[in-house]
Amino acid sequence: MDFKKTSRELLSFLEKCPTCFQAVDQMKQILEKNGYSQLKENEKWNIAPGGRYFVIRNGSAIIAFAVPGKLTGGYRIVASHSDSPGFKIKENPEMAGDQKYIKLNVERYGGMLCAPWFDRPLSVAGRIIVKENGKYSSRLVNVDRDLVMIVNLAIHMDREANDGHKYNVQKEMLPIYGSIEAKGTFMSLIAEAAGVKEEEILGHDLFLYNRQKGVIWGADEEFISCGRLDDLQCAYGSLQGFLQAEKQKHIALWCVFDNEEVGSGTKQGAASTFLYDTLTRMNSSLGCTQEDYLINLADSFMISADNAHGVHPNYEEKADPVNRPVINGGIVVKFNANQKYCTDGVSAAMFRDVCREAGVPVQTFVNRSDVPGGSTLGNLSNTRVALNTVDIGLPQLAMHSPYETAGIRDTEYLIRAAKVFFS
Repeated sequence: MDFKKTSRELLSFLEKCPTCFQAVDQMKQILEKNGYSQLKENEKWNIAPGGRYFVIRNGSAIIAFAVPGKLTGGYRIVASHSDSPGFKIKENPEMAGDQKYIKLNVERYGGMLCAPWFDRPLSVAGRIIVKENGKYSSRLVNVDRDLVMIVNLAIHMDREANDGHKYNVQKEMLPIYGSIEAKGTFMSLIAEAAGVKEEEILGHDLFLYNRQKGVIWGADEEFISCGRLDDLQCAYGSLQGFLQAEKQKHIALWCVFDNEEVGSGTKQGAASTFLYDTLTRMNSSLGCTQEDYLINLADSFMISADNAHGVHPNYEEKADPVNRPVINGGIVVKFNANQKYCTDGVSAAMFRDVCREAGVPVQTFVNRSDVPGGSTLGNLSNTRVALNTVDIGLPQLAMHSPYETAGIRDTEYLIRAAKVFFS
């Protein structure tokens, strides 16, 4: 396995994905290069055995699927998510500071670690909405330069800063955009980057993103660090496995939903009808009945792939006494008695069998019994499309930081497992 090559390709992909919108656009381009055709939700679908297709919702969620030449029943699904915690630019974003500076008004998106956002070059990316030929159109935008910074208060003015601090986002985490002379220029800067006039912008979804490039590091170059590893590392790894698989027996679906970091309860989230709509429209276009769909669903399996916590060497006590995944130790299967994760004995056994066939290592994650954990998209997706599901992830440190750390080996492990699963 060429772990370093895979990691370089992952970092190159991540550099092109400052927000969920650019991430889905990159995925779309990769799929098109591999012979997949785009379907539109507002157009009739004509699905044929042997066909390869994808559909996008909201520009931030995508489902690709491949139909085998001979239908034998059952779906094989891998799902991950496109969004990461960060700061969203508010409407009317400019704010004056002491009548000498211009700041940008932002709000939190998801549960990020605040401290690492300070004192590093940031910029703005996302999408704008314009009207062209009587129709609303989305334009991707990325101000591809060091543009803003959230600047710390000096230790001299807060002597207790290193003793623990609760951040007030509305006061302390507003990025500095420019001197007072920059007043009134932010949206015109966005318009220029998008190639439109400022007055053409009717709406926007813009986010701050970390400008620091991803790196491979460590004594033996065994680690990678970059922004948005959670969860684009899983999205990228599962996509590569999906593309490499032969997909001869089952209908294979590769899904990336949006808004997992804020509960998935949107039209493009895992709790939406996106997967259900795609499956039922596919089923209908192939000439199958509703009963055929339910029979296929009962013979299906989903992998919910969202990164997992590795044991932190400085906080070893935070991990479960015996379930202690480590970076580069393999794919992590997640368990929770209260069903924050949807893994059970059956789905764990099925996934372990896939990994054994792929020749990749498997680890387990369970929270300490006295520490509540997070959740992910598997259970939420199951409320719409109920099927055997396992929650897995790749081990990482500094989850929800703008600069996260993972292992050089684990992306390749996921690619190989996904390839076997989809085959």
